[in-house]
Amino acid sequence: MTTLENSQPPGQWRYCGNQIKRWRQRAGISREELADEAGYGLDYVKMMEQGRRRPTPRALQVADEMCDAQGLLVAALGYLQPEKFASYSHEYMVYEAEAVALSWYESRYLPGLLQTEEYIRAVLASNLPPLDAETLEERVKARLERQALLEIESRSFSFVIEEAVLRRRFSDEEAYKRQLHRLLEAAERRNVTLQVMPSDRGLHAGLRGSFVLLETPEHEHLAYEESHTSGLLYADPEKVSIVMRRHDMVTREALCPGDSLRFITRLLEER
Repeated sequence: MTTLENSQPPGQWRYCGNQIKRWRQRAGISREELADEAGYGLDYVKMMEQGRRRPTPRALQVADEMCDAQGLLVAALGYLQPEKFASYSHEYMVYEAEAVALSWYESRYLPGLLQTEEYIRAVLASNLPPLDAETLEERVKARLERQALLEIESRSFSFVIEEAVLRRRFSDEEAYKRQLHRLLEAAERRNVTLQVMPSDRGLHAGLRGSFVLLETPEHEHLAYEESHTSGLLYADPEKVSIVMRRHDMVTREALCPGDSLRFITRLLEER
Protein backbone atom coordinates (compact mmCIF):
# COMPACT_ATOMS: atom_id res chain seq x y z
CA MET A 1 0.00 0.00 0.00
CA THR A 2 1.26 3.42 -0.91
CA THR A 3 2.41 5.72 1.85
CA LEU A 4 1.30 9.29 1.25
CA GLU A 5 3.34 11.01 3.92
CA ASN A 6 5.58 12.88 1.49
CA SER A 7 3.12 13.52 -1.34
CA GLN A 8 4.32 16.13 -3.80
CA PRO A 9 2.11 18.87 -5.18
CA PRO A 10 0.49 17.94 -8.52
CA GLY A 11 2.93 17.64 -11.39
CA GLN A 12 0.94 20.18 -13.41
CA TRP A 13 1.55 22.81 -10.73
CA ARG A 14 5.28 22.15 -10.64
CA TYR A 15 5.70 22.08 -14.41
CA CYS A 16 3.63 25.19 -15.00
CA GLY A 17 5.34 27.07 -12.17
CA ASN A 18 8.72 26.14 -13.59
CA GLN A 19 7.67 27.44 -17.00
CA ILE A 20 6.60 30.78 -15.50
CA LYS A 21 10.01 31.05 -13.84
CA ARG A 22 11.90 30.14 -17.02
CA TRP A 23 9.96 32.58 -19.21
CA ARG A 24 10.36 35.32 -16.59
CA GLN A 25 14.11 34.81 -16.35
CA ARG A 26 14.45 34.65 -20.12
CA ALA A 27 12.67 38.00 -20.41
CA GLY A 28 14.85 39.55 -17.72
CA ILE A 29 11.88 40.23 -15.45
CA SER A 30 12.30 39.98 -11.69
CA ARG A 31 9.93 38.06 -9.47
CA GLU A 32 9.11 41.35 -7.73
CA GLU A 33 8.08 42.94 -11.03
CA LEU A 34 5.81 40.02 -11.89
CA ALA A 35 4.27 40.08 -8.41
CA ASP A 36 3.60 43.83 -8.60
CA GLU A 37 2.03 43.63 -12.06
CA ALA A 38 -0.17 40.66 -11.13
CA GLY A 39 -1.16 42.18 -7.78
CA TYR A 40 0.17 39.28 -5.71
CA GLY A 41 2.58 39.11 -2.81
CA LEU A 42 6.16 38.12 -3.57
CA ASP A 43 5.91 34.91 -1.51
CA TYR A 44 2.71 33.93 -3.33
CA VAL A 45 4.43 34.18 -6.72
CA LYS A 46 7.44 32.31 -5.36
CA MET A 47 5.22 29.45 -4.20
CA MET A 48 3.56 29.28 -7.61
CA GLU A 49 6.93 29.13 -9.36
CA GLN A 50 8.03 26.37 -6.98
CA GLY A 51 4.86 24.41 -7.70
CA ARG A 52 3.60 24.65 -4.12
CA ARG A 53 0.55 26.70 -5.13
CA ARG A 54 -1.63 26.27 -8.19
CA PRO A 55 -0.70 28.97 -10.74
CA THR A 56 -3.70 31.26 -11.10
CA PRO A 57 -5.24 32.43 -14.38
CA ARG A 58 -4.25 35.99 -13.44
CA ALA A 59 -0.59 35.04 -12.90
CA LEU A 60 -0.45 33.13 -16.19
CA GLN A 61 -2.05 35.92 -18.18
CA VAL A 62 0.21 38.61 -16.73
CA ALA A 63 3.35 36.48 -17.11
CA ASP A 64 2.38 35.63 -20.68
CA GLU A 65 2.04 39.32 -21.59
CA MET A 66 5.13 40.52 -19.71
CA CYS A 67 7.33 37.73 -21.08
CA ASP A 68 5.91 37.84 -24.62
CA ALA A 69 5.15 34.12 -24.41
CA GLN A 70 2.55 34.51 -27.18
CA GLY A 71 -0.07 32.39 -25.45
CA LEU A 72 2.19 29.51 -24.47
CA LEU A 73 1.77 30.16 -20.73
CA VAL A 74 -1.96 30.88 -20.95
CA ALA A 75 -2.37 27.56 -22.78
CA ALA A 76 -1.62 25.81 -19.49
CA LEU A 77 -5.01 26.89 -18.05
CA GLY A 78 -6.72 23.83 -19.49
CA TYR A 79 -4.42 21.59 -17.44
CA LEU A 80 -4.76 23.45 -14.16
CA GLN A 81 -8.30 22.70 -13.07
CA PRO A 82 -8.76 22.94 -9.28
CA GLU A 83 -8.20 19.70 -7.41
CA LYS A 84 -11.27 18.23 -5.76
CA PHE A 85 -9.23 17.00 -2.81
CA ALA A 86 -5.89 17.71 -1.18
CA SER A 87 -3.20 15.94 -3.20
CA TYR A 88 -2.20 13.64 -0.33
CA SER A 89 -5.75 12.28 0.05
CA HIS A 90 -6.40 11.19 -3.56
CA GLU A 91 -5.68 7.50 -3.01
CA TYR A 92 -7.79 7.44 0.15
CA MET A 93 -10.74 8.90 -1.79
CA VAL A 94 -10.52 6.06 -4.31
CA TYR A 95 -10.75 3.45 -1.56
CA GLU A 96 -13.46 5.35 0.34
CA ALA A 97 -15.66 5.35 -2.76
CA GLU A 98 -15.39 1.54 -3.02
CA ALA A 99 -15.34 0.51 0.65
CA VAL A 100 -18.05 -1.86 1.87
CA ALA A 101 -17.49 -0.72 5.46
CA LEU A 102 -16.04 2.45 6.94
CA SER A 103 -15.30 3.16 10.61
CA TRP A 104 -14.31 6.72 11.49
CA TYR A 105 -13.06 8.10 14.79
CA GLU A 106 -12.83 11.89 14.90
CA SER A 107 -11.28 14.12 17.54
CA ARG A 108 -10.82 17.35 15.53
CA TYR A 109 -13.58 18.01 12.98
CA LEU A 110 -16.89 16.43 12.16
CA PRO A 111 -16.41 13.65 9.58
CA GLY A 112 -16.57 14.97 6.04
CA LEU A 113 -19.40 12.57 5.16
CA LEU A 114 -21.59 14.24 7.80
CA GLN A 115 -20.82 17.92 7.28
CA THR A 116 -23.33 20.52 6.11
CA GLU A 117 -22.28 22.86 3.33
CA GLU A 118 -21.91 25.64 5.90
CA TYR A 119 -19.56 23.54 7.99
CA ILE A 120 -17.57 22.50 4.92
CA ARG A 121 -17.10 26.12 3.91
CA ALA A 122 -16.00 27.09 7.41
CA VAL A 123 -13.42 24.29 7.52
CA LEU A 124 -12.01 25.03 4.08
CA ALA A 125 -11.97 28.78 4.73
CA SER A 126 -9.73 28.17 7.74
CA ASN A 127 -7.07 26.54 5.57
CA LEU A 128 -3.55 28.01 5.62
CA PRO A 129 -2.26 28.98 3.17
CA PRO A 130 -5.73 30.10 2.00
CA LEU A 131 -7.34 28.27 -0.91
CA ASP A 132 -8.13 30.35 -3.96
CA ALA A 133 -11.85 30.89 -4.57
CA GLU A 134 -12.05 28.45 -7.49
CA THR A 135 -10.40 25.62 -5.56
CA LEU A 136 -12.55 26.27 -2.49
CA GLU A 137 -15.76 25.97 -4.54
CA GLU A 138 -14.53 22.79 -6.24
CA ARG A 139 -13.71 21.19 -2.89
CA VAL A 140 -17.04 22.16 -1.34
CA LYS A 141 -18.80 20.53 -4.29
CA ALA A 142 -16.64 17.41 -4.11
CA ARG A 143 -17.18 16.93 -0.38
CA LEU A 144 -20.93 17.22 -0.77
CA GLU A 145 -20.85 14.70 -3.62
CA ARG A 146 -18.99 12.21 -1.39
CA GLN A 147 -21.92 12.16 1.01
CA ALA A 148 -24.01 10.21 -1.52
CA LEU A 149 -22.08 7.16 -0.30
CA LEU A 150 -24.30 7.08 2.79
CA GLU A 151 -27.28 6.35 0.54
CA ILE A 152 -25.82 2.99 -0.54
CA GLU A 153 -27.53 0.76 1.99
CA SER A 154 -25.34 -2.24 1.25
CA ARG A 155 -22.42 -0.38 2.81
CA SER A 156 -22.01 0.27 6.53
CA PHE A 157 -20.71 3.39 8.24
CA SER A 158 -19.66 3.86 11.85
CA PHE A 159 -18.72 7.22 13.35
CA VAL A 160 -17.36 8.01 16.81
CA ILE A 161 -17.09 11.74 17.49
CA GLU A 162 -15.58 13.48 20.50
CA GLU A 163 -17.96 15.70 22.49
CA ALA A 164 -15.60 18.67 22.09
CA VAL A 165 -16.00 18.44 18.31
CA LEU A 166 -19.78 18.61 18.65
CA ARG A 167 -19.61 21.65 20.91
CA ARG A 168 -17.10 23.61 18.81
CA ARG A 169 -18.81 26.58 17.19
CA PHE A 170 -17.99 27.25 13.55
CA SER A 171 -20.56 29.87 12.53
CA ASP A 172 -23.75 31.47 13.81
CA GLU A 173 -26.27 29.73 16.04
CA GLU A 174 -28.63 28.65 13.26
CA ALA A 175 -25.84 27.11 11.20
CA TYR A 176 -24.69 25.22 14.29
CA LYS A 177 -28.21 23.84 14.83
CA ARG A 178 -28.50 22.79 11.19
CA GLN A 179 -25.29 20.82 11.56
CA LEU A 180 -26.57 18.98 14.63
CA HIS A 181 -29.82 18.20 12.78
CA ARG A 182 -27.74 16.83 9.91
CA LEU A 183 -26.04 14.39 12.32
CA LEU A 184 -29.39 13.20 13.65
CA GLU A 185 -30.77 12.73 10.13
CA ALA A 186 -27.73 10.72 9.03
CA ALA A 187 -27.99 8.51 12.13
CA GLU A 188 -31.55 7.55 11.15
CA ARG A 189 -30.18 5.51 8.27
CA ARG A 190 -30.04 1.78 8.91
CA ASN A 191 -26.48 1.57 7.61
CA VAL A 192 -25.13 4.40 9.79
CA THR A 193 -24.05 4.16 13.43
CA LEU A 194 -23.17 7.35 15.28
CA GLN A 195 -21.62 7.46 18.76
CA VAL A 196 -20.47 10.33 20.96
CA MET A 197 -17.37 10.09 23.13
CA PRO A 198 -18.15 12.22 26.22
CA SER A 199 -15.40 14.47 27.52
CA ASP A 200 -15.77 13.02 31.01
CA ARG A 201 -14.32 9.73 29.77
CA GLY A 202 -10.93 11.37 30.27
CA LEU A 203 -7.80 10.35 28.40
CA HIS A 204 -7.88 7.35 26.06
CA ALA A 205 -5.80 5.90 23.22
CA GLY A 206 -8.00 7.39 20.52
CA LEU A 207 -6.88 10.88 21.44
CA ARG A 208 -3.57 10.25 19.71
CA GLY A 209 -5.34 11.25 16.51
CA SER A 210 -8.30 10.75 14.20
CA PHE A 211 -8.39 7.74 11.89
CA VAL A 212 -10.53 5.89 9.36
CA LEU A 213 -10.71 2.12 8.91
CA LEU A 214 -11.83 0.80 5.53
CA GLU A 215 -12.89 -2.64 4.34
CA THR A 216 -12.51 -3.16 0.60
CA PRO A 217 -14.86 -5.28 -1.57
CA GLU A 218 -12.16 -7.99 -1.38
CA HIS A 219 -12.36 -7.72 2.45
CA GLU A 220 -8.91 -6.24 2.81
CA HIS A 221 -8.60 -3.90 5.79
CA LEU A 222 -6.91 -0.51 5.43
CA ALA A 223 -6.30 2.40 7.77
CA TYR A 224 -5.95 6.08 7.01
CA GLU A 225 -4.56 8.88 9.14
CA GLU A 226 -4.11 12.54 8.27
CA SER A 227 -2.01 15.40 9.64
CA HIS A 228 -1.73 19.06 8.68
CA THR A 229 0.20 18.46 5.49
CA SER A 230 0.15 14.73 4.77
CA GLY A 231 -1.93 11.60 4.65
CA LEU A 232 -1.02 7.99 5.35
CA LEU A 233 -2.97 5.07 3.88
CA TYR A 234 -1.68 1.60 4.75
CA ALA A 235 -2.60 -2.07 4.74
CA ASP A 236 0.24 -3.47 6.86
CA PRO A 237 -1.59 -6.06 9.03
CA GLU A 238 0.30 -5.16 12.20
CA LYS A 239 -0.36 -1.43 11.89
CA VAL A 240 -3.98 -1.91 10.87
CA SER A 241 -4.48 -4.24 13.82
CA ILE A 242 -3.32 -1.51 16.22
CA VAL A 243 -5.83 0.95 14.77
CA MET A 244 -8.60 -1.66 14.86
CA ARG A 245 -7.93 -2.33 18.54
CA ARG A 246 -8.06 1.40 19.24
CA HIS A 247 -11.33 1.60 17.36
CA ASP A 248 -12.75 -1.26 19.44
CA MET A 249 -11.74 0.63 22.56
CA VAL A 250 -13.37 3.92 21.56
CA THR A 251 -16.62 2.23 20.56
CA ARG A 252 -16.75 0.51 23.97
CA GLU A 253 -16.09 3.72 25.89
CA ALA A 254 -18.34 5.97 23.81
CA LEU A 255 -22.05 6.33 24.45
CA CYS A 256 -24.22 3.72 22.79
CA PRO A 257 -26.00 4.89 19.59
CA GLY A 258 -29.30 5.60 21.36
CA ASP A 259 -27.69 7.61 24.15
CA SER A 260 -25.56 9.41 21.59
CA LEU A 261 -28.60 10.64 19.69
CA ARG A 262 -30.19 11.77 22.93
CA PHE A 263 -26.95 13.60 23.77
CA ILE A 264 -27.02 15.48 20.45
CA THR A 265 -30.70 16.26 20.93
CA ARG A 266 -29.91 17.78 24.34
CA LEU A 267 -27.23 19.94 22.72
CA LEU A 268 -29.92 21.26 20.40
CA GLU A 269 -32.29 21.90 23.28
CA GLU A 270 -29.60 23.86 25.14
CA ARG A 271 -29.31 26.43 22.32
